[in-house]
Amino acid sequence: MAENNQNNEAQVNEQQVPAQPMFAIEKLYVKDMSLEVPGGAEVFLQPQAPEVSLQFKTAFGQLGPDVFEGVLQVTVTAKAADKVYFLVEVQQAGIFRIAGIPEEALQGFLASAVPNILFPYAREAVSDATVRAGFPPVVLQPVNFDAMAQSPEGEAGADAPATIQ
Repeated sequence: MAENNQNNEAQVNEQQVPAQPMFAIEKLYVKDMSLEVPGGAEVFLQPQAPEVSLQFKTAFGQLGPDVFEGVLQVTVTAKAADKVYFLVEVQQAGIFRIAGIPEEALQGFLASAVPNILFPYAREAVSDATVRAGFPPVVLQPVNFDAMAQSPEGEAGADAPATIQ
């Protein structure tokens, strides 16, 4: 009987204690990737160095209880005058297990933590794609996704610096 009371007390205590926040990476993968060199061989003969622009977009979806997919889309466009040298688009994705975070804080957490994890993988994919296309590597500079998540306009279409090395 005493053992039964202890079990009941333990169950009551478990129910009263809020769940500890938990965040785990289940899987990281490239969801989609494209590379275009619309000018073909002509762009390699151009004396002018292209200007590189960069855009980020994020998306999140719930796959199940405490399981989310996050996608960081990085679009890099290099052009001079009106001629596009190359366009690289990478959708780096991940499956994450998230629990114990209050509903009102979840979107902010996703918008900050997930892109911070996915960005290094997207950076590598962009650099590798540009080298394989015959261009110098594009090195994406660090991005403050925490600040982007807190800004009122969010990060949709946010521009950030990139360099061609």
